[in-house]
Amino acid sequence: MALAPLVETPLRSRRRVDLAVKRFAGAITLGLHRVRSDEIIDMSECALLAPRLLALLPDLRILLRSLEALRRLGSVVINWLDTGPDILLCLDADLTGPDRTRMIAFARTHHVLRISAAKGTDEAELVAMLQPPVVTLSGIAVEPPPGAFLQASLAGENAIIQAVLAGLPKLTTKSRIVELYSGIGTLSFALVKQGRVEAYEGAADAVAAHVVALRKGNLAGRMSAAVRDLSRRPLLVSEMAKAAAVVLDPPYAGAGAQMKNLAAAAVPRVIYVSCNPDALATDAYALQRAGYEVRSATPIDQFPYSENLESVVVFAKP
Repeated sequence: MALAPLVETPLRSRRRVDLAVKRFAGAITLGLHRVRSDEIIDMSECALLAPRLLALLPDLRILLRSLEALRRLGSVVINWLDTGPDILLCLDADLTGPDRTRMIAFARTHHVLRISAAKGTDEAELVAMLQPPVVTLSGIAVEPPPGAFLQASLAGENAIIQAVLAGLPKLTTKSRIVELYSGIGTLSFALVKQGRVEAYEGAADAVAAHVVALRKGNLAGRMSAAVRDLSRRPLLVSEMAKAAAVVLDPPYAGAGAQMKNLAAAAVPRVIYVSCNPDALATDAYALQRAGYEVRSATPIDQFPYSENLESVVVFAKP
């Protein structure tokens, strides 16, 4: 097995953050949960966040304090896209007219591309869009849904893509690549330059963004993206047959129910992207039992000062 050197991503380069919010006795706590606890640690400094993202937080606290739709608990997701921030507020009550007015004013003051709000698990409501929210993925412009998953940093994203591409077998333009947990296409738009991509993702809004982007990029003949809840309806062995490679970037808990069929499909090459070493070890064991060997592993430290580690591991049949 070839173990690549650790790729270290720079401090103060994180472009995405998901913060917890609590209102208590008129004060706003905005920050991260203590490990394995419901306690929220108020954030005033962070060595990981990009400075321009961190600079939004003081005025964001003032906005949150003024919102009638925040009764007790909520969260804030900020993605810094190509030309500015995209903000999703998850609140615990209905927005009022004054709430919307204050959010629009905040967006204008801070050049926010889009600001949206959702009550609980409801669909996000667009409150203001001052510019199209766009992120470029391997040269393709994608308009992500509010709160969409992005890799934590651009440097980390690039390192993951390079490791995935390096792990592919020899392909032709007609080779079939199956991608699981494809999100908005972070890996898809790099993979499509190597073969024909079939992408599957459980979040319908992410797939919708992916489909629009691939059509605008004139990739409809070489790529497809479909909604598929892989925990409830894993891809079948027959659906992965004749694929030259399967690429997967599952959620933190791992690929779960999908692993049994993936291990049985006997695809020549499996490239697994993981941010959770424990889940990776569990899923790797299923592949090992099916006769796969580890060809290479690339560790990428996207989460300095934490126990989490991004890894790209290439499995192959001997």
